[in-house]
Amino acid sequence: MGQPDNVYQRIEGTNWRHIWGVGDLHGCFSMLMDKLRQCRFDPWRDLLVSVGDVTDRGPDSLRCLQLLRRNWIIAVRGNHEQMALDALVTGDLQLWFMNGGSWFAQAAQPAARFALEACQQLPWILELHCQNGVHVIAHADYPDDDYLWRKEVDLQRVLWDRARLLNKGSGIHGADHFWFGHTPLRHRLDRDNLHYIDTGAVFGGELTLVQLQ
Repeated sequence: MGQPDNVYQRIEGTNWRHIWGVGDLHGCFSMLMDKLRQCRFDPWRDLLVSVGDVTDRGPDSLRCLQLLRRNWIIAVRGNHEQMALDALVTGDLQLWFMNGGSWFAQAAQPAARFALEACQQLPWILELHCQNGVHVIAHADYPDDDYLWRKEVDLQRVLWDRARLLNKGSGIHGADHFWFGHTPLRHRLDRDNLHYIDTGAVFGGELTLVQLQ
């Protein structure tokens, strides 16, 4: 059985002035807006790339999800988006609600369901061609030591796997930089060509914004 058609997405970054990557948002809408003001983000000329987990746990999950309709932001899917999508399909909301999805019960409907269902369009892996090289963005890991466009990989591991991070694994061949979120860290971590930028904004940490171009 093959993988979904939208596992990979490729973006030509030279179409934008600046490109910024952002760590796991988890509903921290106001924090994101403050960061974008600080870096003088221009929605007409710049692009924001999210490593996923836009939703759940924080104060403004729906507002963060609705940002994904804007043409100045693109995201890969995180395990929280996938948990939400799975819950809506099966009707079993318990696991999702236990992991920060309970905002959905109080959210305006059908707006919340519509915003979540739109996450079906999110890719798992984004290949971004910038002036300074090729960047690959995925939520938790690219579960192979050699990156290749449209290579079949374990999508569960793309969303959940922490083994490379925890085992201090080395870099990945096939692109210049790899950017991940998923695991909240005290500070951004850079190892070889691997970059981990979830710095636990929703848990009282910083929201990491990094300029890719």
